[in-house]
Amino acid sequence: MTPHLRAAARPDVAAAIAGRLLRHAARDLPETSGPGRDTPRYTVDWAGPVGADLPDERAVQAACGLMQVHGRATGGPLPLAVDYASVVAGVLAAQGVTALRFARARGLDLCEVRTSVAQGALLAVGQYLAAETARDNSGPPEPDSPAPSTAGPDALPTGGLATLETSDDARVEVETLDPLAWREFWVRLGVAPVLAGRGWLPFQQRFATAVCPLPDELRRAARRRTLAELRAAAHHTGVSLLTVGSDPAPAVRPAAWCLTPGPAPFPRARAHPCTAVPGPRPAVPLSGAVLPLTGLRVVESTRRVQGPLAGHVLRMLGAEVVRIEPPGGDPMRWLPPLAGDCSARFSALNAGKPVVEADLTTAPGRDMARALAAEADVFLHNWAPGKAARLGLDASDLLPGHPALVYAWASGFGDAFGDRPPPLGTDYLAQVHSGLAAAVRPADQPPAPSLMTLTDVLGGLVCAQGALAALAAREATGRGSRVDSSLVSAAALVPRPAHRPRWTALDRPLRTADGQLCLGPEARVRPEAVLRLLDGAGPTATEDLAARFARRTTEEWTVRLAEAGLTATPVLTDLTALARAPAFRAAVAPPDLSTGHARPYAPWEFA
Repeated sequence: MTPHLRAAARPDVAAAIAGRLLRHAARDLPETSGPGRDTPRYTVDWAGPVGADLPDERAVQAACGLMQVHGRATGGPLPLAVDYASVVAGVLAAQGVTALRFARARGLDLCEVRTSVAQGALLAVGQYLAAETARDNSGPPEPDSPAPSTAGPDALPTGGLATLETSDDARVEVETLDPLAWREFWVRLGVAPVLAGRGWLPFQQRFATAVCPLPDELRRAARRRTLAELRAAAHHTGVSLLTVGSDPAPAVRPAAWCLTPGPAPFPRARAHPCTAVPGPRPAVPLSGAVLPLTGLRVVESTRRVQGPLAGHVLRMLGAEVVRIEPPGGDPMRWLPPLAGDCSARFSALNAGKPVVEADLTTAPGRDMARALAAEADVFLHNWAPGKAARLGLDASDLLPGHPALVYAWASGFGDAFGDRPPPLGTDYLAQVHSGLAAAVRPADQPPAPSLMTLTDVLGGLVCAQGALAALAAREATGRGSRVDSSLVSAAALVPRPAHRPRWTALDRPLRTADGQLCLGPEARVRPEAVLRLLDGAGPTATEDLAARFARRTTEEWTVRLAEAGLTATPVLTDLTALARAPAFRAAVAPPDLSTGHARPYAPWEFA
């Protein structure tokens, strides 16, 4: 039996992020005391309801699947070189506190919230977990992690990444949602149309699978051309292209969100009128019986990840969230794998949201959206820049007739590009522009975005936090507002060192006889302590030390390390295990008849 060790270090990064966001939210509250102004109590720990000893960020990433998803494209489980799960947990803590401020101003008797870094990690892998545990096998299987490379870090395979290299040693990330633009881009680089077309499916599916096995012909075509030639091809075809730098520092440091008060206060007494909006489906199980946003309505017109996740968070906090979808429904509903009659990934973010179908390109459709917004507390979208104004559904169109409204826009780049047209506002380009693409990998790996949708998840959480801050301000001031956030503003929250870290073999998952193991913080910085545990080992290189771990099982090494006062965490290599493992029973709901896939429970406990 494995000895039981308790984590000693506190998740300081999570606490720092929570404090930073709460200070930012407090700027929009009046300088008065009262239930809307004071700060409720909050607690952030490492494991929360997960029944495992998780002493630090690296252990959480190992146990909760972040290493598995991030490492898919490069040969096997790999840590993110930033405290990503801790940042997510810090945003969750700020959300819980801000929601409590709002609830207490409305008379609800709630004063404390708890969350954890592990719950943040589980929320971040929620879509991947849903896909791998879907009851229906209609689509291709999720990619298994390939066997780790034995050629050393310098030879780490990059075939699963989307990053391209040019003949003059530049690294670039391209983006388009148009298959014709994709094909024409490659044709201009000398690739036959049929070969270009073969790359489209893995390129688009990388958002869902976290791998991008492009045909080698495309990579070779890029390497034969200069950066200037790739830029010219992108310019002529409308494909977005950014160079991937090695500097982890953010290019810009915008505020997490920007709140602009509405035109006038609204009457304090207000209730939703009766509507024809269909009733919600059965709710995802939530922790606690009383929720801070109960009685509120959110209307969202969102797609992909960032916007739907923001609505999902508000729904988990108790709000009714109504989706506006095009006639026939959002096309993302039918992307495999399916759970019953719905995409598992789509369900992970949108289950429980009633739907109203409206064609926003028509006057009746826009009238329907205005009518829904007139009955909402929050109107949320992640449309491309300029679309809201073209539709007549911008904040300046809706707030004058509904001054109680919180109007939230989740964009890709915000105003980071000034008067210049921004690139396509997707996750991987935001990672590049923010420096996160360099920060997530150690110095011995070429910089490249993680194909896990890091900024989409964080951007959705920041958008939701901005909406909560605006609701809290509304209760105190009697005024609605516009809230702007972006993928780049969310990425800027992630702390990173001035230079990318240099890792030894002990900083990476170690291969054991039956799995992989992530060493704890003490063992990583004291290789001599680990060396003493090796049978008959004399002085040896760190790499040789790592190779010796393959002689014993994960359980054997965990016990031996614990007996020496060192921690280690088994690396999760199969996300479906989260739905079966006893340690995750209180944190992850297994597949059931209503959803058909596993999902994390709500990441807060209120009291």
